[in-house]
Amino acid sequence: MHEESVKEFKMDFIFPKKGTTVLAAAAIVGLVLTLLGFFAGGIDGHRFWANILLNGFMIIGLCLGAGFFVAVHLISESGWQTAVQRIGEAIASRIWLGALMMILIIFGAHSLYHWTHTEDLDALLQMKQPYLNLPFFIARMLFYLAGWIFLLGKIRQVSLMSDTNPDMKLFYRLRTYSAVFVVFFAITSSTASWDWLMSIDAHWFSTLYGWYTFSGLFVNAIAVIIIFLVVLQKMGYMQHVNEEHMHDMGKYLFGFSIFWAYLWISQYLLIWYANIPEETTYFVTRIKGFETLFYLNLIICFVAPFFALMSRGSKRKSDWLLYVSIIVFMGHWVDLYLAIMPGAVGAEHAHIGLFEIGMTLVYVSVFAWFVFKALTKAKLVPENHPFYKESFDYENIK
Repeated sequence: MHEESVKEFKMDFIFPKKGTTVLAAAAIVGLVLTLLGFFAGGIDGHRFWANILLNGFMIIGLCLGAGFFVAVHLISESGWQTAVQRIGEAIASRIWLGALMMILIIFGAHSLYHWTHTEDLDALLQMKQPYLNLPFFIARMLFYLAGWIFLLGKIRQVSLMSDTNPDMKLFYRLRTYSAVFVVFFAITSSTASWDWLMSIDAHWFSTLYGWYTFSGLFVNAIAVIIIFLVVLQKMGYMQHVNEEHMHDMGKYLFGFSIFWAYLWISQYLLIWYANIPEETTYFVTRIKGFETLFYLNLIICFVAPFFALMSRGSKRKSDWLLYVSIIVFMGHWVDLYLAIMPGAVGAEHAHIGLFEIGMTLVYVSVFAWFVFKALTKAKLVPENHPFYKESFDYENIK
């Protein structure tokens, strides 16, 4: 595809009022379901704050995963992703929204984390108190969030500056910020997962947990980028994105679904083989109390995308990728549910009801609206990007 033909497509996104209406309606429905679930009973402080954590971590994970997607391609000087870069940027730029959602859990820490009950700690948790204490927990959270907001904000800022200034120095600066973000993200995404998720079951730990969490948030971000991409195409935008781009996005979704499964089974088998009670309790709790969701999680997050995207042709069909991406997104919501609810709420009180569905619908609708608004702030393709032409003139090897 030549540059002249690319410019014939709509590059300035205008979010229609109908889109706002649909998302507002979805948010209102979600709010009604949330209130119905709350007043129907059974929603104690543990379940309420566990849902705040679940949805907050899901949203901030999408921002971080999308930011990593953009940054790693900028560092590696990948050409093809320039055509879809602005979608990843738009998602990542909403990191401040995810940060606000995550800060809320500070107010519910006592309901989520047993180690905050300092008057009722056993010997093991007392040993962990230098790290697992609320002031240090809050300080680490603010450090993570500030770093992510600053670096992803700089990536977005410099990228937008390049729309009006073709100076290559901006690209080099963009690459530098991306490199710093990737290093910072590599460390803090692991420690944040220890703090916010793994410490719910404070007696248990896994050295693979950071990697496992990363694989989940990244493949989920890929799924959401695909969803936004296909939706934009159906609205008449992103027509420059062809089967070759979709093929690469499909390969990412396929490959990282396998990577997620590899880390899942690696973590499980190591704990199963060692058979140490302090370690097996994590999986025993989930298999016995959440058996259906435990196995459904594997089917949705791995089996479904594995077989749905195995063939070359399936990765090149935008509608098919949309359906698979929605399934993967739902699957990783279940994965987060299983990471949080057994330890924070317990099998007797945790279940997926109106409250869970409604709150998730509110979070997703609000987040989607902010992402669409971010897409209106810049051209859908960075026209002064050095790999602008290359991103349209390439073909996957058969």
